This record gives sequence, C-alpha cells and structure tokens, in this order.
Amino acid sequence: MKILHTSDWHLGHQLHGYPREYEHQQFLDWLAETLEQEQADALLVAGDIFDTANPPASAWRMLYRFLARLAKTLPKLNVVMTGGNHDSPSKLDAPHELLKAFDLHLVGGISRDDQGQLEMERLLVPLTDAAGNTAAWVLAVPFLRSSDLRTEDLTETDDRLIKGVETLYQQVTAAAIQKREPGQALIGMGHVYMASGQLSEMSERRVLGGNQHALPASIFPQELCYAALGHLHLAQRVAKQEHIRYCGSPLPLSMSERHYKHQVVLLETDGERLSEIRPVPVPRTVEMLKVPAEPQPLKAVLKVLTSLELDEHPREAQPFLEVPVLLEKPQAMLREKVMQALEGKAVRLAKITPHYQQQDNAPSLAHQRLSEVSPQQVFALSWQQKYDGQPSDAMRDAFEQLLTQVEDE
Repeated sequence: MKILHTSDWHLGHQLHGYPREYEHQQFLDWLAETLEQEQADALLVAGDIFDTANPPASAWRMLYRFLARLAKTLPKLNVVMTGGNHDSPSKLDAPHELLKAFDLHLVGGISRDDQGQLEMERLLVPLTDAAGNTAAWVLAVPFLRSSDLRTEDLTETDDRLIKGVETLYQQVTAAAIQKREPGQALIGMGHVYMASGQLSEMSERRVLGGNQHALPASIFPQELCYAALGHLHLAQRVAKQEHIRYCGSPLPLSMSERHYKHQVVLLETDGERLSEIRPVPVPRTVEMLKVPAEPQPLKAVLKVLTSLELDEHPREAQPFLEVPVLLEKPQAMLREKVMQALEGKAVRLAKITPHYQQQDNAPSLAHQRLSEVSPQQVFALSWQQKYDGQPSDAMRDAFEQLLTQVEDE
C-alpha cells in the first residue's frame, strides 16, 4: 500500500485579513496531481480541514470539488479525513453517510451507544489495494475533547486526560486487531499535542487543557505501524520515532512559519510493517517576506521599503510582507507611513512589528493589532496589571481549559 499523509489544511483561513483561497486551491491541485502521479492507494487527512467551526461556503466548495476530482481520476483511492480542534464535529459528520457511499470517510467526532461503548464501525476504516482486497485498517480517531473520554479505574498518579486518550486508543486498537487478518497493517490517526512537540507562534496552542497534558508517545499501541498526526504545523517526528509523525501544514499559517519546510508524507506498507517513509515538499506559491531582515529605525525602514523591487503578480499571488520597526515610543500614523512607502508595489502588508529600544518605554498590548495578540498574552497582561506578577501554572492551565471549553461550545 502507498499512503499519503497530510493535515492542517485550514481551508477558509485568512492571514491578517487577506484570504488564502488562491494558495489553498494551488495546494489541492498539486495534491491531486501528486496522488495521481504516485498512484497512491490512500489519502489520510489528520484534522483541521477547515480553519473555523463555521467555514465559508467557498471552503466547502473547494473541499467537495477536490473530492469530486479524486473520485473521477482515482476511483479506487481510499480517502479518510478526521476532524481537528478547529473543525466542528457535527458539521463534518453531517455528510458522512453520503460521502461513505462514494468510499470517502469523513469522521468529525467519536460517538457512543446507549451503554457508553464506542461505535467502532465509524472509527475503523478498511483500506483496499488495487485488487480490492483489504490490505490495512485505519484507526480514524478525530480530535478528542475531554467529554469524549472515559476514565474509570484511575490511580492517584494517573492524569485523567492522558489516561483517557490512552484508553481510547487501546480500545480502538483492540477492536482493529479482532477485525484484521494476517498481513494487514494497522495505521493510527490523531489530532493531538504530543510531548516535546514544537509549537509555532500565533498559529497553534496546546490542546486538552495545557502543557501538563502533552501526550506521551506511549499512548499509541505497539501494534500500529504508523501514527499519522495533525495539529502542529511544523513537520516533525515524535520522540525521535520515525513512525510517529506530524506531516505539518501545507502552507504557512502565520508569518512566523515562513521558514517552515512544508510537506506531505508518503509511506508504504509491506504486509503488516512499514517499509518506507518519504517526505514530499509542497511548493510555495506565495512568498512571505520580512523587510528589513532586522528591526531598524523608522526612517531607515521607509528608505528600504521605497527602494524595494518586486516582480509583478496578480493580487492573490502577491507576497505577504512583515515590517519590523525599531521605535523609541509609539509612533503616530505608523501604518500610513509604511503604506505610503509601499505604494504601487506588488506586495501585501500583513504585519508591522514594533520593537522598542528601552523596555521601560514599551507599550502595553493596547498598542498592538488584535490579530497579533493571543488570548494567553491578554490573560498574562491582565493578571500582571491586577496582581503585579505572573499567573501560576495552575492558573494558566485553568485558563487554557476555559478557552478550550468556550471554543468547543
């Protein structure tokens, strides 16, 4: 079996107010061509298909158009897509039966029967080879919210959330072992924050309630030959294990991700074992620039921007630009001055990042644009102003749990 692993598409995403439809369409076209060229047997998408729980209609059209193309050009392709923390489980599950009729499996959330037992039929997806024979089973586990977990028989040292996730994967794996026949591989999916994972600024955050709930690699049973993960946008291995991987997002979702080497992962199975893993770079269709490379005084920055030479591109393909500026104090009309220096140039100003020469003169978050400030930063500043200090780890974790709860609702 040849399987392609991708995640974190974030269809419908906007970068500082600029839509990303052009870039997403370019990626999906490239992905379809790659699947066709490689003659892949399966496509796994590990969560965050959309950027928000209520994506625009254009994002749904883009997804359905992509799936329709695959159904026409690769009718035997197995497609398994799971929900992430940005996705709405109910909205992803709504077309499940329709898509299943076309052998497309979209799993937004887990479900349980009247006795509280997992409905395994939705979570266990057989992958068929070119001859139509089942060659592997996928554990299509979506992003798990705390309400999805069952935590009986806890010891005093057990963490409820970590133990709950571990138990769920053990249950799904046990059900898969009962179904599979000799020679059939088991492949796990998950949208999780793993211990030692590298987060990117302003694009991701820890899920399941805080850093103490970063999941260990041991949650994945040894019977799995590969774990296809989503959530972190930087492609990386987990705990130095080749078979547990984040493929990363296919395009940068913040200016801080402009140096990422975005990719998808192609893996091949030979019977029950993993025989090859091959990252495939995703072409960058829209550049991200930082000019100047280091913060400079405003006068020097404006001079550099005025002399900036760029190739002509249609608006949707123009580079995004971050401008770092060194200031002594908040500068009136800063954005207007930068925009004037960029007048007539084929570039989109995404972000102006002020740096202040003396920390004592640094302004509060009120001087920053809302899109450049995270909820965690606002919480920390509010705590500092009210209590003259930093919140404790327990308070930070409580805030993370409330934030997760609000977003879930």
